[in-house]
Amino acid sequence: MQLERVKAIVTGGASGIGRHLVLQLAAAGALVAAGDVDTAGLNLLKAESVNLSGRIFTMNLDVSQESSIVDFVKETSRQFDGVNTLVNCAGILRDGLLAKREAGWIKKLPTSQWKRAVDVNLTGPYLMTREVVADMLTRGTKGGIIVNISSVARSGNPGQSNYSASKAGLDAATRTWALELAADDIRVGSIAPGLIDTPMLNEIPEDAREALAARIPLGRIGTPHEIWLALKFIIECDYFTGRVIEVDGGITF
Repeated sequence: MQLERVKAIVTGGASGIGRHLVLQLAAAGALVAAGDVDTAGLNLLKAESVNLSGRIFTMNLDVSQESSIVDFVKETSRQFDGVNTLVNCAGILRDGLLAKREAGWIKKLPTSQWKRAVDVNLTGPYLMTREVVADMLTRGTKGGIIVNISSVARSGNPGQSNYSASKAGLDAATRTWALELAADDIRVGSIAPGLIDTPMLNEIPEDAREALAARIPLGRIGTPHEIWLALKFIIECDYFTGRVIEVDGGITF
């Protein structure tokens, strides 16, 4: 698909990778709806994009709430006369070991901590994709694209059982949806970033972050722009579907 034909939703669009993707898509000629729970961040994004010919629409979105998703997709489709691209970028960390000894007692990962990560990182993309695909099918949209932002942590990372499980599930869903939706001319792909310079990276303890960075063969942390280049490829390559692109400096083996 040509970038100027894109009418996209980007979740988690107020900061980090999502924010960069919103700005790059709009600069390339796309219409973009940025959704996020961070209202202040959305306002800053809107202020920064005043020179992009009104190509960015912002609206509060909580991907852990089904009603919020339904309203967001409905309003974006109305604003853009349909949506043909979805980027599931919203994500959170709720790190913690499954169980560990601590000061004479056993500290367990709270169920609420597990559920929160899964609700945002996996159930949210499922609901977003379901609603966007339903809208595409209703409108007869051709050439639709779904892109999930996964993580190299999907293969397992100590202290991130909830995050890793949610991202592994997201990649399994990517393959499943690609198989289900190909007949309707909807492509589904995934991008698995490694360590990327975003606010989320700062949520990882410094010692753990440094240990991970030391393992990167290319010797540096990645940038949001390098994730944009992967997204651009998926959008423009009409023969790509059902696969995960790892953008990780070679850290995954």
